[in-house]
Amino acid sequence: MTIDALKARIPDFAKDVRLNLSSMASDETLNEQQKYGLFVACAIASRNKEVAQAFIAEAEGKLTPAALNAAKSAATIMAMNNIYYRFMHLAANKEYSTMPAKLRMNVIGNPGVDKLDFELWSLAVSAIEGCGMCIDAHEDVLRKGGVPAANIQAAVRFAAIIASVAVAVEAADLA
Repeated sequence: MTIDALKARIPDFAKDVRLNLSSMASDETLNEQQKYGLFVACAIASRNKEVAQAFIAEAEGKLTPAALNAAKSAATIMAMNNIYYRFMHLAANKEYSTMPAKLRMNVIGNPGVDKLDFELWSLAVSAIEGCGMCIDAHEDVLRKGGVPAANIQAAVRFAAIIASVAVAVEAADLA
């Protein structure tokens, strides 16, 4: 499936979602690796197989195999971290915050692509997952790395659009 086929699956009640999806491909805020890696990471984070397959197909030829793997890694490592650190942030008992996480996260230090691109993808996935602690941590690294606020905002906007595409496709299948 392609993004065009995905657009065709979005019903009229979600016309705004379809229009936002159309605008993403032509947006030039991010470079190609940032944009297509973001598409893959966020589509995987949407947990919708159809959406993930369409965005992975769209990224074919635009991402190196290493960048594709890094985008998949960002989605998977943040699935773990977002749950853990959201719990740390929300738990009233702060004793847990004093304990070592004991979670392997080596890919964050050596993602196989530009570290700031990986951080951007991780931030967007964290926005989908709703982990404020991770959002703040990744946004801090991006800002210290000189990434403009407009790029960070674009990444989160794309994450919001991709998440809404998954909801629209699923809603279309409901009676």
